[in-house]
Amino acid sequence: MTELVVDAPITAVTVYPDRARITRRGTVSVPAGDRTVYVEPLPTALEEDSIRVAGRGPATVLGVDLALRHHPQAPDETVAQLERQRREAEAEVAELSDADDVQAQLDTFLAQLARRAGGSFARTLASAEPGAELGGFTESLAARLTAVRAKRRELAGQRREAEERLAAADRRLAEVGRQRKPDRRSAAVALALETAAEVEIELSYVVPHAGWTSSYDVRLEGDRLTLNWYGLITQRTGENWPECDLTLSTARPTVTAKVPELDPWYLDRFRPPVPLAAAPAGGMRGLQSSKDDFAVQTQAAAMPEFAALEASVEQGVTAAAYTPPRPVAVPADGASHRATIAAIDLDAELDYVTAPVRSTDVHLRATVVNSSTHTLPAGKAAVFHEADFVGSAALPLWAPGEDVELALGLDDRIRVERKLVRRTATKATLGSTRRREVEYETKVENHTPRKARITVLDQLPVARDHEITVKPVTTAPEPAETTGLGVVTWKLDLAAGEATAIKLAFRVETAKSVELTGWRQ
Repeated sequence: MTELVVDAPITAVTVYPDRARITRRGTVSVPAGDRTVYVEPLPTALEEDSIRVAGRGPATVLGVDLALRHHPQAPDETVAQLERQRREAEAEVAELSDADDVQAQLDTFLAQLARRAGGSFARTLASAEPGAELGGFTESLAARLTAVRAKRRELAGQRREAEERLAAADRRLAEVGRQRKPDRRSAAVALALETAAEVEIELSYVVPHAGWTSSYDVRLEGDRLTLNWYGLITQRTGENWPECDLTLSTARPTVTAKVPELDPWYLDRFRPPVPLAAAPAGGMRGLQSSKDDFAVQTQAAAMPEFAALEASVEQGVTAAAYTPPRPVAVPADGASHRATIAAIDLDAELDYVTAPVRSTDVHLRATVVNSSTHTLPAGKAAVFHEADFVGSAALPLWAPGEDVELALGLDDRIRVERKLVRRTATKATLGSTRRREVEYETKVENHTPRKARITVLDQLPVARDHEITVKPVTTAPEPAETTGLGVVTWKLDLAAGEATAIKLAFRVETAKSVELTGWRQ
């Protein structure tokens, strides 16, 4: 009976962060009765329990099984062509070897003929009766030997070329890893039909070694921020994905959906162990057995039971699926293939942040609210000001309505300079304290063409000993915030071309017996 094999190309792919679901669809004419239709070839790494079958037509699906079918040729056309080339090169090498053997035997025959005729030629020359046929015979023999040896050289060159082609075919076959694997993994779909009919079979399955991640372009134009969201798709499943219905899903099929439960938190009085009295020799075994049982019971009580992993697929309200606006073909080469997901316009509140106590660099910061309906996965973002690339930033997981702070690079048009303007120190006398007093001045200049909001961070030292006291002396202008860890924050609004100065002075007092550490000059 002729096997029924349906030509079912890939028509849809749903890519999850760590795997993909493949859908194949094809039509085949099936005779009446119970029949088995094979869908092949399938990737060897597919998850066996993920196969599902659907379709259209007057047929009943009795079941589906995975089968490993043996074929005389490899299923991949490239591999089959390489194997044909290898067989042709191997046959050519054998043919050239046989031809060379024939020429070698002819060479040996001519050499033996020359030796046997040597005696007759010598007697003829000694009788001084050379015949005309002697010269012709020697010339013919020499020409024949020359032709035979030239032919052998030609055959040797042809054989080297054929052996090189054979070696190249072997290398190519070794690269694809299919030289000795002509078998196909197939899905055997059992159907029952009352009459012969044409049916459409749809087969889906899940494969590992595939996934997608998010990548972003953040472009700032004035106070408006545009976020372009891309999906980077990679796969090494063993089968190429053509241009088809490609969907990127944020569902995570491997997450264990188990509601957390808390065990009781017990507090108890510490009870020191009671020393055990020495047992008689006859009772030592029983005592040791009791101790071992107690240890086992204690360990069993302390160690939790194995957690039961329950795989679930997040759908609907907990996950989203995105279809790129244009088809994307994804070969199984492991390279990243980019698909556009969305372009989002967002309102951004811009300001600058600098911490001159560490560095005089000024960072442009955008506080942005996700006003879209998308939950944006974490990913790397390329940052642009207008058309200029200014750097990269890490975008966290970003839910709708949530605000995040994005670092948008450095702006050299805001100039900051911090310097020490005063430093005094006193020596401790009898019964007195030792004092150190410093004052810093920070100058901030706005060279941008518009008003700038600038956050300046500085700090006071924090005492970790009761005999060390830190007292602010001057903070001008008045800071917006001073934390318990000594971080002092000023918020400045500078017009274009405006400059201002910030002064911070503080005193550190220590007892005479205290040796101070951590002091910055």
